[in-house]
Amino acid sequence: MQKVGLFFGSFNPIHIGHLIIGNYMVDHTNLEEVWFVISPHNPLKKKSTLANNYDRLYLVQLAIGGNPNLRTSSIEFNLPQPSYTIDTLTHLKEKYPKKEFTLIMGGDNLRTFHKWKNYELILRDYTIYVYARPNYELGPFAEHERVQVFDEVPQMSISASFIRKNLREGKSIKYLVSEPVFEEIMKSNLYRE
Repeated sequence: MQKVGLFFGSFNPIHIGHLIIGNYMVDHTNLEEVWFVISPHNPLKKKSTLANNYDRLYLVQLAIGGNPNLRTSSIEFNLPQPSYTIDTLTHLKEKYPKKEFTLIMGGDNLRTFHKWKNYELILRDYTIYVYARPNYELGPFAEHERVQVFDEVPQMSISASFIRKNLREGKSIKYLVSEPVFEEIMKSNLYRE
């Protein structure tokens, strides 16, 4: 069974912090690949600031470039909206029976994990790799046998909303995103209206 980590997010846009986490999980755990699963709409987020699904997918593809251990997944684009992680996991398990999926999430998500649809089933059937985030309590799930917390994941306090704000204000986002992503955003005028 190939071990695959699923890193869910809106990636709006993907930045170097996301890439560092994905790469860390491949290098420092038993995961052979990390898939960036682009979410069309997180039920807990406002939809209005989201760039087009395929623009975000393309930026993730540009960001990971030729890295053979990182992949993109648009699986949620074709699932009913809003997309819930449990439904995506069930769908992936059916589509890829020879892969063993692990969830990758930040400590801030673990703290509110009890609000997720069917979180008990996720904990029963999947392992969760958590990157601890500074200034966030992990909550009671950190002690669960299916949860593994990684304290050493290098993190940068870059947010996609900060990047979007800079773009709207005509400020530079160089070095916050990978070079190909930077070039594409500059060329396409994404996030600037």
